[in-house]
Amino acid sequence: MTDNNKKTRYYDFGQAVIASLRGERKRLLFHVCCGPCACFPLTYLCPHFDVTIYYCNPNIYPSEEYERRLGELKKLLDYLKRDYGFDIGLVIPPYDPDAYYEFIEPYEHLPEGSQRCHRCYEYRMDEAYQYAEDHHFDYFTTVMTVSRQKSSVVLNEVGRKLEAQHPSVPYLYTDFKKKDGALKGVKIRDHYGLYNQQYCGCRASYEEYLKRKADC
Repeated sequence: MTDNNKKTRYYDFGQAVIASLRGERKRLLFHVCCGPCACFPLTYLCPHFDVTIYYCNPNIYPSEEYERRLGELKKLLDYLKRDYGFDIGLVIPPYDPDAYYEFIEPYEHLPEGSQRCHRCYEYRMDEAYQYAEDHHFDYFTTVMTVSRQKSSVVLNEVGRKLEAQHPSVPYLYTDFKKKDGALKGVKIRDHYGLYNQQYCGCRASYEEYLKRKADC
């Protein structure tokens, strides 16, 4: 099966779950990395689920960037409550970059899009999934399939793997890029004037961004 077919399948799986709800609202824990990425996915999910965001992002470097992205996410939640009536919960676990970088150190030399990133996804999603299980959520998913720089196939396969480890909480398959989701998100981001970060988040991606900036 090609990656394109897999992406279509994952999108269809998510749509089928939403259709099966038949208007019954379920509790969904949503791993989110920043406000801009969450713009479209929240407008897609909130009409069907009671959404709580889990902001697990110890990868974000430096700490000032972590706080800035969290601040923009809080702004977005305020705007969406004002304009759409969405009452979205927000859980902020302790920021522990030291533990994260100890975990990722064997992969940190690898390029963006490699196992370095795949292990990062799994690290953050696993912590969030554990919270979903501990607090008896009905579903779990991640915002990251909205990113053009991230493979929806890889992310959904991570979700499938973690679902087997947390079987009481089904994983909601997504591909938020489908149906112009990424473009819709950009329009919402620009409408609210949200800060748009220039690199993915981790120390390695920050250094890569600085190098690109210097080469310009």
